[in-house]
Amino acid sequence: MTKALFKKILIANRGEIACRIIATAQRLGIKTVAVFSEADREARHVRMADEAVYIGPAPSRDSYLLIERIIQACKDTGAEAVHPGYGFLSENAEFAERTEAQGIIFIGPKFAAIAAMGDKIASKKLALAAKVNTIPGYNEVVDGPEEAVKIAQGIGYPVMIKASAGGGGKGLRVANNDAEVLSGFVTCKTEAANNFGDDRVFIEKFIVEPRHIEIQVLGDAYGNVVYLWERECSIQRRHQKVIEEAPSPFISAATRKSMGEQAVALAKAVQYQSAGTVEFVVGADQSFYFLEMNTRLQVEHPVTEAITGLDLVEQMIRIAAGEKLAFTQEQIQLNGWAMECRINADDPFRNFLPSTGRLVKYHPPEAINGVRVDTGVFEGGEIPMYYDSMIAKLIVHGANRQEAIEKMRSALNEFVIRGIHSTIPFQAALFQHPRFVSGDFNTGFIAEEYPEGFHHDSVQPSDPYLFAALATFMRHRYLEHIQLIDGQLVGHEMVIAKRFMVVTGRRVGSSDDQYNLPTRIEQKNGAYTIFVEGENGISHYDIASNWRPGTIILQATINGTRKLTAQVVRRDIAYHLVLDGAQYDCIVLSPFGGAMQQRMPIKALPDNSKMLFSPMPGLLTQLCVKAGETVIAGQKLVAIEAMKMENTLLAAQDGVVSELLVQQGDSLSVDQIIMRFQ
Repeated sequence: MTKALFKKILIANRGEIACRIIATAQRLGIKTVAVFSEADREARHVRMADEAVYIGPAPSRDSYLLIERIIQACKDTGAEAVHPGYGFLSENAEFAERTEAQGIIFIGPKFAAIAAMGDKIASKKLALAAKVNTIPGYNEVVDGPEEAVKIAQGIGYPVMIKASAGGGGKGLRVANNDAEVLSGFVTCKTEAANNFGDDRVFIEKFIVEPRHIEIQVLGDAYGNVVYLWERECSIQRRHQKVIEEAPSPFISAATRKSMGEQAVALAKAVQYQSAGTVEFVVGADQSFYFLEMNTRLQVEHPVTEAITGLDLVEQMIRIAAGEKLAFTQEQIQLNGWAMECRINADDPFRNFLPSTGRLVKYHPPEAINGVRVDTGVFEGGEIPMYYDSMIAKLIVHGANRQEAIEKMRSALNEFVIRGIHSTIPFQAALFQHPRFVSGDFNTGFIAEEYPEGFHHDSVQPSDPYLFAALATFMRHRYLEHIQLIDGQLVGHEMVIAKRFMVVTGRRVGSSDDQYNLPTRIEQKNGAYTIFVEGENGISHYDIASNWRPGTIILQATINGTRKLTAQVVRRDIAYHLVLDGAQYDCIVLSPFGGAMQQRMPIKALPDNSKMLFSPMPGLLTQLCVKAGETVIAGQKLVAIEAMKMENTLLAAQDGVVSELLVQQGDSLSVDQIIMRFQ
């Protein structure tokens, strides 16, 4: 066992990152202390740690953000050091300063570096002084909208209006003309004041077709700083990263070296001691400019660990304990390709609204052959509404980019989550998209490819008849299972039909309500061949699989070469299949049953136009109308909060509220009726 660097450390965080830090600390022989709120009493990080301390009610402002309680927990448990993880207090200079003042070592950079890099205006000035490329712009605080217009005209459109203390896409607007500067300036100041308590904004040039690429750095207390290559983080939705990879498929070796050296220069300028990330925006011509420095461990740090073989949490602990870096820049390897998907509890088919509740089933892919899962949840656990929506991080490592893509596709198909919605269908679709596969993307990729949002028909199966063949195979396997039942009368044993009718809900490529696909199955020496009669003739599929009825995961080899992993939910003769982001619903009948199914009347959907439903689970924070009140189209009705996100519901048309079925402060479930209209 490695000699302990500290005897005991406290992790001032929760969820996935707390579990991640605990795992490394345990490997190093360091005892760990978890902190938890009321909502996290049964959380995984609490179970993993050697000790756990209750620090307050569920809202983070009453627990995880209270510096005094974190420091007191360190004192009460004898923790010598504290690791802040990411989020919460991780980039809070006051927290770092106060812990150090109490004799508790902060596992992260010194508070002066956090403060210097936390202010976007100050950090840009430091970058300029360190001769780091910076975006052309106005680096002073802009006083008013008229001044903003003059500055923007001088820089040249398009420009970005940014809050100095901003982050997560808040306090940021892109303006293409004077009018957009005027409105964007006011909006940014308001958002900045509301979210960060700091309404200062500045203006800089907007880079067309930008890429978001960041450099991981490590610095020790002896002036040694190295960079650990780059991470490509351009696949973003509303400024939130969705997929990260390392290295980047875009930049050249020369650009990589230049960006790395500039990141090191900036880190040295602030005497940086720990793991940190210097973020750059990179233009189509590989020109790159400093954005900001994140003075903490990043969510996407595992992809860097995969290609370098270094444990970044371990490095942070060693640096905080006073050790020198044990390697030089020349000794850092770049091995293979890594990718990460953030698996969040958001419903991609409802505009990514939060999805809270119980994890009825939770089976991540097995962590072998270059697959890694970092998580803070377990089957049967709850996803609370009070914190961010992360369920897990899925990381893969391959010899090259194509191998990493194939591993991620398979791992996403294997990842079973039931009880709540997740982003897996969306990410699985992205990994099939030709632009992503080719590496031809920028930060606008998702907005460009899914301008109307992500829907069930946003991704079509590459071979829809394969789904019909799989459904036929599974139906036949189920009938084989029934055939094994003892006690059948001699001469009257069950005979399994060879012909079926797969009835789908929609004809592929058309708007028909229903479409029937005749199928036929042949079995020989344990192998199955399914014939599907489609518009252009008959397709055949040789299916080799050990799938058994009741198993969610179906792994098969098709036609001797293609290996696939799909998920299936079977309800009697109905099947729901999911493969590579495409979803397929069908029932498998006899040919006669299929003909009769076509004659069945279609039940009309109920009229819900006079009801307001909750689009997501959450807390009803505002109820803005009363029973009997007349409302007009566009009027605010309610506000619902979940996972740091507030969703405002507006009246779709003029009307009168006839009945309120909830009260302000209620916890709502998805699709719960909030009010009725006359």
